Amino acid sequence: MADQNGRKPLELSRELGLIAAIACGVGSIIGSGIFKKPGLMASQLGSPQLLILVWVVAGIMTLFGALSIAEISGMFQDPGGQYIYFNKGFNNFVGYLYGWAVFIVIQTGSIAAIAYVFSDSMGYFVKFPRLPAAWEDFSIPIPFIGSMTPFRYIGLKLCTIALIVFLTSINYLGVKFGSAIQVIFSTLKVLVIAAIVVLAFTLGHGSFGNFVQSAAVGGAASGSVFLMFIMAMAGAFWAYDAWINVTYMSGEIKNVQKNLPRAMAITVLIVIVVYVLVNLAYIYIIPVGDMAQKYRQAEASGGNYLVAIDVANNFLGNWGGALIAVAIMISTFGAVNGTTMMSARVYFAMARERLFFRKLGNVHPRYRTPGNSLVVQGLWASVLVLSGTFDQLTDMLIFVSWIFYALAAASVFTLRRKMADVPRPYKVWGYPYTPIIFIFFASVYIVFTLYTDIINFTTHKVPLINSLMGLLWVAIGIPGYIYWSLKKRKADR
Repeated sequence: MADQNGRKPLELSRELGLIAAIACGVGSIIGSGIFKKPGLMASQLGSPQLLILVWVVAGIMTLFGALSIAEISGMFQDPGGQYIYFNKGFNNFVGYLYGWAVFIVIQTGSIAAIAYVFSDSMGYFVKFPRLPAAWEDFSIPIPFIGSMTPFRYIGLKLCTIALIVFLTSINYLGVKFGSAIQVIFSTLKVLVIAAIVVLAFTLGHGSFGNFVQSAAVGGAASGSVFLMFIMAMAGAFWAYDAWINVTYMSGEIKNVQKNLPRAMAITVLIVIVVYVLVNLAYIYIIPVGDMAQKYRQAEASGGNYLVAIDVANNFLGNWGGALIAVAIMISTFGAVNGTTMMSARVYFAMARERLFFRKLGNVHPRYRTPGNSLVVQGLWASVLVLSGTFDQLTDMLIFVSWIFYALAAASVFTLRRKMADVPRPYKVWGYPYTPIIFIFFASVYIVFTLYTDIINFTTHKVPLINSLMGLLWVAIGIPGYIYWSLKKRKADR
């Protein structure tokens, strides 16, 4: 599209090969979930076999989603990935709502939350300064969310913001810089996790009998095994989340119509193998019953239980906690970098479609990156860090994310009807069953999430129905769509 002077705008530079794309995918998926979720999932299931099965099933469902979207990713070369696919498969309104949700919290909230975990792990080695209690208790009420506490844990928050600013700057200076960091840290995190697995089985004092030793768990013992399994799936899906992010880089991947589908499938397969092996190592060292008991004890005391620390302590003694803190820092550093790099391309694509702030669609003339989009993303993520509300917001929007995942798989069918003649370098394996199965599982997850939110609201007196509030936050962006679409039509006329 030319500007008013007839000049074509600068385009993003296609500099990412297959390996870099896979590194971006792996790096953005593997964050803190594999360290934080197994204890909770063990308390829900009480069975080593079910625990492993949850990770496998969630991985296969994620793979089915990736294979479905891979077909669409091979059809288009435009930057913005899933945002563009919604525009093509449905309409601009659906695409805009997705992009708005990505900006307002899905990805910016993820950047804030993952960067916060990095700083929290750094706190194992560094004591962060804190303000007096009167400052920390200062709060600003936010309708439908809770309270904003900008001065609480200020040292931890400033470290988090510093990480966001640093990685935003790196990606501002060129996609090669960001992708190089992503390759390095993706490799490091896989090597560190592999080391934990190998050391657990070689130096750890464990037992293969733990793989058949179940524990009595309240929910499962009462006959609601299926409900407990679905609840545990939520933890696994959180750890697999961000699998769709690599599509956002479609404007910068070489030979994108072949490399992007390959990168998506290979990324998810790598992550499945990593997650299953890690959990096997966890179970070998710590029986599932012990995991569940320690998690409940930590939860009752307001603490946080990481199975990985117990496992590392088993073969390293008192150095185990330090190893896991370093592993989490490496893992979350790469995840923040990958999410920062990829997500900014969505707002860039929206601006190019004239459905967002126009200046976010500019390409930096020297670095050939969506510089303005990166800066605004970093600023908003930093605001979420200061507010202290990103956990509440991401809890609300994870429900919305899965609605969009289901719609993304459904767009395979709409595009086969609307664009039957468009070449498809890759066609989804197992069509139509693969996307149908994924849509079914996503729908079950959506319905169950809404059901549990309503139960928690009515029975446990939780102040908000998170899933419905997530829909409200998405709806807040609708006036923006009306404004930008009317402005776009007027300009076209």
